[in-house]
Amino acid sequence: MLEVRETLDAAALRQWGWLCVDRLSAHRDEINSLNVFPVADSDTGTNLLITMRAAMKAVAHEPSTAAPTGGVATLLTAMARAATVGACGNSGIILSQVLRGLAEVAGEPFDAAALRGGLRRAAALVRASLSDPVDGTMLTVLEAAADRAADSPEPTVAAIAAAAAEGAAKALGETPSQLGVLRAAGVVDAGARGLVVLLDALVQVCTGIAPNRPTYGRAGAEDAGRGRTRLVAAPDTGTPLADHDRLASCGETEASGADRAARAGRSAWSQYEVMYLVADTDTARIDALRNALAALGDSVVVVGDGADLWSVHVHCADAGAAVEAGLAAGAVRKIRIEGLVVESPAAAGPADRGILAIASGAGAVRLFEDSGAVVLTGEVTADRLLDAIRAMPQREVLVLPNGALPAPDLVAIGVAARDGRREVLMLPSLSMVQGLAALALHDSGSLAVDDALTMSQSAASTRWGAVRIAAERALTIVGTCEQGDGLGLVGHDVVVIDPDLRRAARTLLDRMLGLGGELVTLLLGAQAPDGLADELTEHITTEFPGVEVVTYDGGQAVDLVQIGVE
Repeated sequence: MLEVRETLDAAALRQWGWLCVDRLSAHRDEINSLNVFPVADSDTGTNLLITMRAAMKAVAHEPSTAAPTGGVATLLTAMARAATVGACGNSGIILSQVLRGLAEVAGEPFDAAALRGGLRRAAALVRASLSDPVDGTMLTVLEAAADRAADSPEPTVAAIAAAAAEGAAKALGETPSQLGVLRAAGVVDAGARGLVVLLDALVQVCTGIAPNRPTYGRAGAEDAGRGRTRLVAAPDTGTPLADHDRLASCGETEASGADRAARAGRSAWSQYEVMYLVADTDTARIDALRNALAALGDSVVVVGDGADLWSVHVHCADAGAAVEAGLAAGAVRKIRIEGLVVESPAAAGPADRGILAIASGAGAVRLFEDSGAVVLTGEVTADRLLDAIRAMPQREVLVLPNGALPAPDLVAIGVAARDGRREVLMLPSLSMVQGLAALALHDSGSLAVDDALTMSQSAASTRWGAVRIAAERALTIVGTCEQGDGLGLVGHDVVVIDPDLRRAARTLLDRMLGLGGELVTLLLGAQAPDGLADELTEHITTEFPGVEVVTYDGGQAVDLVQIGVE
């Protein structure tokens, strides 16, 4: 006799999570074939699967039969936060909020009231996250599931799960009547179909029996992932995806575009799907970010993990502006930008792209110029940089600021520099060694967004430091330095103080290479002591065998040596 669960403990919810992974994998092609709104990129099933798998990897250290440590709330919170970080596309972001809604009301054990409250909370979170909610989408079906769960008087979690799943399935069948693009294609909403899969999996865990649903996929649907250019991802510290998932499209277009003529034209011109994470921010800045993205494009979703991290998604024509909006809101990481196939009045021609770099020191200027960049030297102000960008003859301009101006100024300059014919992308190079690392991967034959993201990845993965002489007595985070002391900096922070300049440089290298590295770039300043390059090279090859060292004469005024570690 099958057990009908009255409540769920953490082990049962963990079983549900892994069953969701299994069921989404089985239905991936079906769900992908339904994906027509607002861009027919056929990847909703893939995105839901990748996101759910990311959630379960957060608890993958425990045996499948073990009860997760910390109970229901701990398990669901870990799943929700991992899903927020690993979310792909609108549907993945919405899935993360379903998990968050359940986590925020979770009790021990998870009972009928918790499931009712969790679905209602999830629906509220999703609606609040969308800049332009649309009927006939994943949100509509989630709200229907929450309504049916709230209306059911049954006292068991099994009964509430069954009611929610039936409510969702009924609402799924009604999505074509609510959204014209679905009706024209003869399909139900793809993300909503995925939500029914998740709720049916919960019913199966609660009752031992999976609901019987029809197959909703279109006959003759094209392969998943059609119409996509390659994905370039900025560095991330999270758990990497398996290779087959890394190659899957990670940007879907599920629940926040518009089914109306007033925006059909703008949607048709959207070229890129942009996703990233934002930290070190607050709700006011997130609200401003959501509004800024809504002005740039469609399919805007901005959600939080309930702590201090936000996941962002938008379809827009100006990927650089979307990233800059995030930089204005907080600390941005895990940038993913993917090209979308759109109709255009003219075929794209050869890349019309230039690189503008800020540099100081005759040697450093030559290095950037030899690599094909136009170099801005001397005292750089916001006005000078803006004028230099406007003087570039190319339609696409990638800027390597190399730490010369603060981020808010760069955002303002980027906005001001754009006009009807120019796209400007500010790359995250905070030093000349990072700029050189980025420029080494410049590919003028690729799309501007791919070129920018590859270069950004190279810059961001290059740890940088510098050796200077203290100009005066000062208090630092590692103590007080005296005038004339040798200072070792990582980024902008002093981490080494030593009266012996050469010893300070060696200590700094030890600390930087202690975190690993394969290549060290030494950019020597105008006042570098004789023999410093040879001494540091010998120190690296002796203490860190196998690490390659490249030395350049930069000639910069302040840093005796800039150090880049890749």
